[in-house]
Formats: sequence, structure tokens, C-alpha cells
Amino acid sequence: MPEIRGSVVVIAGASSGIGRAAAQCFARDGAKLVLAGRRWDTLDEVVQECTRLGAQAIAVPTDVGDAAAVKALADKGLERFGRVDAWISNAGVGAVGDFDDVPMDAHERVVRTNLLGEMHGAHAILPVFKRQGAGVLIHMISIGGWVPTPYAASYAATKFGLRGFSEALRGELSGWPRIHVCDVVPTLVDTPGLAHGGNYVGKSLRATGPMLSPSRSRRPWSPVRRPRREVLLGPGALAGRVAQALAPGLVRGVVARGMRAALRRARPVATSPGNLFQPPADHAVTGGLRTGPSLPRLPKPAMYAVGGILGLWLARRL
Repeated sequence: MPEIRGSVVVIAGASSGIGRAAAQCFARDGAKLVLAGRRWDTLDEVVQECTRLGAQAIAVPTDVGDAAAVKALADKGLERFGRVDAWISNAGVGAVGDFDDVPMDAHERVVRTNLLGEMHGAHAILPVFKRQGAGVLIHMISIGGWVPTPYAASYAATKFGLRGFSEALRGELSGWPRIHVCDVVPTLVDTPGLAHGGNYVGKSLRATGPMLSPSRSRRPWSPVRRPRREVLLGPGALAGRVAQALAPGLVRGVVARGMRAALRRARPVATSPGNLFQPPADHAVTGGLRTGPSLPRLPKPAMYAVGGILGLWLARRL
């Protein structure tokens, strides 16, 4: 699609964080929006924001873990606008804690939302794209699809699984040159997601250091206009992938030690399932976690250089 204006974009997980920032971004560019989330009142707020920005938008309350609800989401978009040009699968949850301390129903909910939810989206929209002969499907994967996240094992399973799912779909769709499956791979992003997630460690969960702002640019959604296999956000995305490829044991150990150290220092709080089974009350775009400078937007050659330098340094330490 050479122009966003007038294009129809479905955003799953549009209530807060990256999804809400995406809705605002596309609204400014004049897209027609179909916004999905679990709470009607919050979605209505986002619709009003997008309308004030000059866009047409509708709200469709949807739990992406429910395949029938996701199919209804696609049908609502078609009913209202006649077509769907892009589908962004952004809804996600997490549960932090030792794997065997986290209840299995919590792990199942993470998998149902993060992995099955994106599969439900693809299953609903790919027949539409095939009828149209074109469309863009975007999966939000994150660096967690390459670098393991100890104490968030089910989250890691979903992100690693999404990589394989996207690759398999790209193979299947190789005969459809105008249908694209694109992955967005950010490093840490300042959203309410961590505070909203399931907490089974009894410690305050707060990431620190440089973070990406969810609303800093249009770059995460550039595949809608210029489709490509993946978009890396922040130099840490490439550096983490290179380091994991060259020294997976070292990376795994460093991440695990860092997580344990952070949890030891964190203040005690009550354990909670968070937003796993009920949507949260807070639906802000940002989480107020950016304690350091924002991550710079580096050109791709610089990102490869950063990743290469880190990879060589790790290789010399093996």
C-alpha cells in the first residue's frame, strides 16, 4: 500500500501500550481503524482519540484467546469498511516467577493469548487476504523470541514459537506475492505491560535502564506501507540476537543472574494474576519506566556493527 490514508487496519491489543500508540499513529495518517481489546470502555476512549485525530474507527471488544471472537473481529471490519488491508496482532500478557511456582492455568493463559491469539488472527484474516489478493499481517515478537527470559518461561515459549509460526506462514504464502507476514522485534519498551502481568514472585516488577517509547515513531508499523520480513527496534535487538547465536550459554547465564539480582533487590508486594484473566483498569500508552536515555535510532549498518562488536567480545570470552 503506497498510502496509509484510507487503508483499513485492524489492531488487536489496542487498549494500551504499543497497540494504543499504534492506533494513534495510524489515525494521524488517516487510516480506517478496527480496534480490539477486552474492555469496551477503554476501547471507546481509544476510538474517541482516533476520531479527534481525524480517523474513522470502530471498537470491537475481543479476547484474542477466543477463536470465534477473533473471527467475529475480522467480520466486523469487513462489514464496516468492506476490506482489511493490514492486521496487527499485538495483544500479549506475561507471568513472572519460577516455572513450577506459577499455576498451570496462568501458563496456559499466556500461551493462549500470545501464541494462539496470533494464530487465531492469522486464521481469521488470511482467507480475507487471499480473496483480496493482498494484505499485511504483523506479529509482535520482541527480542524475547531469541534471547531466553528465565522466570518468564511461558512467555519465552510463545515468542520462540511465534518465530516458527511466521516462518511457516511465509513458506505457505510464497505463491501469494502481495500477502506479507512481517515481524516487529523491539527491545525493552516503556509500556504498562510489566506492571499489568501476572506476578508470582511477590516482588515489585520494574525494568530499568534505556527503553524505547511506544509512541516515538512510525517505524514499528512501516511494514504496512513497505512490507518486509522483520523490523528491528533498538540496537539491543540485533545485539541480543548475535550474542545468543554465538554464546547461548553465556547469554542465558547472564540474563538469569541479572533477573535473580533484580528480584532480590525489589521490594515485596502481594502475588497476583494481574491481567491474565481480567483486563486491567490502567490503559495508558506508557508505563513510566524510562529511567535512562531513550535508545537511539541507528541506521541498519550501525546496528549490525553494534551486534558484531558485542558478538566478537562474547566469543573471545568463551
